[in-house]
Amino acid sequence: MKTWLVLATLALASVSFGADMAPPKAGKVEILPLKEVKPGMQATAWTVFQGTEPEAMPVEIVGVWKNYLGPKQDVIICKLGGKGKITGVAAGMSGSPVYLDGKLMGAISLRMGVFSPDAICGITPIESMLEIQDFDNSRPADARTPDKVAQALDAPGVPADQRASLLSAGVQPIDTPMMFSGFNAAVLKQFEPVFSQMGVSTVQGGASAGNLSAKPAAGWEKSLNPGEAVSGVLVSGDMSATGMGTVTYNDGKRVLAFGHPFYNLGPINMPMAKSEILMVFGSSYQPTKFGSATEVVGALRQDRYTGIMGELGAEAPTVPVHVRVRSLGAGGTVIGQKDLNFNVFVHQKWTPLLMNMTLANSLQQMNEFADEITYRISGDVQLVGNEKLHVSTVQTGNDAMAPVPLTLGAWWGDKFTRLFENNITTPNLKQVECTVDLLPDRRIMSVDTAWTPSAEVTAGTEIPVKVFLRPYRGERIEQNITVKIPADLPKGEHRILLSDAVTLNRLQTSAVSSNRYLDVPEVVSLLNQERGNNRLYVSVVQRRPTYYSEDKTLPALPLSVLNVLQSQKSAGRALTGIAESAEEELSIPFDQMVTGSFSLPIVVR
Repeated sequence: MKTWLVLATLALASVSFGADMAPPKAGKVEILPLKEVKPGMQATAWTVFQGTEPEAMPVEIVGVWKNYLGPKQDVIICKLGGKGKITGVAAGMSGSPVYLDGKLMGAISLRMGVFSPDAICGITPIESMLEIQDFDNSRPADARTPDKVAQALDAPGVPADQRASLLSAGVQPIDTPMMFSGFNAAVLKQFEPVFSQMGVSTVQGGASAGNLSAKPAAGWEKSLNPGEAVSGVLVSGDMSATGMGTVTYNDGKRVLAFGHPFYNLGPINMPMAKSEILMVFGSSYQPTKFGSATEVVGALRQDRYTGIMGELGAEAPTVPVHVRVRSLGAGGTVIGQKDLNFNVFVHQKWTPLLMNMTLANSLQQMNEFADEITYRISGDVQLVGNEKLHVSTVQTGNDAMAPVPLTLGAWWGDKFTRLFENNITTPNLKQVECTVDLLPDRRIMSVDTAWTPSAEVTAGTEIPVKVFLRPYRGERIEQNITVKIPADLPKGEHRILLSDAVTLNRLQTSAVSSNRYLDVPEVVSLLNQERGNNRLYVSVVQRRPTYYSEDKTLPALPLSVLNVLQSQKSAGRALTGIAESAEEELSIPFDQMVTGSFSLPIVVR
């Protein structure tokens, strides 16, 4: 009973504190220089606790912590009162502006301590944040991307002994709550470690708006006043992922927020949206704002060490994605279908991860999802211009594998990784289509063995080959084929390779991986050449090397031609090769996944 009385008293105090105050508005504001900040000052912070209107929150200045962010990068330490004392320093409060006598001091950006009775936090001075307004095109070396997670306390310029003291004090940037709607909990659990290492707390929730268009909504000119909630949009549509914080400053065109980096990506082009707060979950361990983006009003342009900067009315490009998941019955009839449409943020490192997550999540949305299912996937990526990428695969589960949706998500994301990691041009994606068919049983078979009447053959003739394949359950399958021996195959020992797609794809992928100068069209060509794993491939392998030049395969290359080509290549585009040449003779389609390989020795007389 006493606890409720204390909470009620504090709540009433906070209401009376902000009752006669008007929330801040966009426009130029007078700045309170850091040198004038003194301990004991009574200031006011603004943040949204529910809905869209910011509320006043009393702030007591404790002092200035010199050089916390680096040389001449100071932080103001303060203590929250009112509702802030009740909830604690919540994820999503990042950027909440702090004023003293109408002058802007800075943004709440750091939290200190866990299980502390006081809501102690750090303020990034507004002078440091205003530096972000310059359009700096440099990219920070410690950008927090899925492939390289930077440690927040390893910032250059902070001595080791000071980092240790900060760690013991529990000082850290306030987490950015990443709100996921339309995502399965199992999928978020798998990807949560990636986000947590980047200072992002994943929160599963609903969305106030469905398909967020990248085009700014009407009325964007009057949006995102200081103290209001703002979100960076990574995914929007039937599923969404948005990172949320608070606006610190708005001059009528550009806004500053967070007071610390989102991902420290440097120059970015990400949709920026207004947000609505459902509630603030108070906790002495991890208080968090729950909310969602409502409508896009601009684009984030900078993601820097002391905050983010967005431009109102600007439009950021996104990739429209359509995923169709169909459940098939006997005879291939469609007994269930779900179509998902969403847009994905364009970034070299983030787009592949988001494609991975969204496909894995799409496959979790069907009632027929189970172990005894085969997934047949076909994807088309249309690039601006004439380039078009088509990929396909078949996947089913076994006891040694990760869940199939995650396996397929990783396979799908890898295609975009290879597109975006080229060193020449950023791919300009126009549209992405993906169809996944769920077949009603586990369809997988492995190459067991093969047989031919005689190992001695003559070049230019055809020989019969019997192949045996072992299915997941049931009797061994026998397949009779005819293999043509190439007329130019030299005398000596060779082999007939009966294999899955992985065996052949691996040879080419490993050979071209050292080429640092593959452009987008060449990468598209290589991906289009990859073989599907629902076929048995029959190749004649000879002991002469195969060389690869960009997206071209040059089997059994004569030495004279090789010397000419090598003389024309630079170090970055050097020819790479493997010891053997596999000439594909035929492939046999199956309505299931094929794995493994078998080599049948032959001798040409």
